[in-house]
Amino acid sequence: MEDNTKLIEGLLEDASEYGKTTLELVKLKIIDTTSDKISTIIPHVIVVVVIFTFILFINLGVALWLGQLVGQIYLGFLIIAVFYFFVAFVMHFFMRKLLKRIFYDSIIRYYNLQEKQV
Repeated sequence: MEDNTKLIEGLLEDASEYGKTTLELVKLKIIDTTSDKISTIIPHVIVVVVIFTFILFINLGVALWLGQLVGQIYLGFLIIAVFYFFVAFVMHFFMRKLLKRIFYDSIIRYYNLQEKQV
């Protein structure tokens, strides 16, 4: 009878250890996946910020240049604003479906590549 009790206690201890080990493995997998995704996203974010900063300064330079050409600095900024309004208008009414399809396909393609690498 004591052998059965010791056997059951050992089995319970093994099951408890297995549960703890499985939980630890799940935690480590989550940490690995999260750190992989974050370490992939951060360099992309840095590049996007640098590109947006570049575009901002190019726009400021063009606006100042146009302002000098027309005689009033604020008119240069107004011209740039109207240009971007026109671009946004065209994209919204004429290219929205095309852009949605392009982004949708690129996201699917990106995740398919990620799945193949794992």
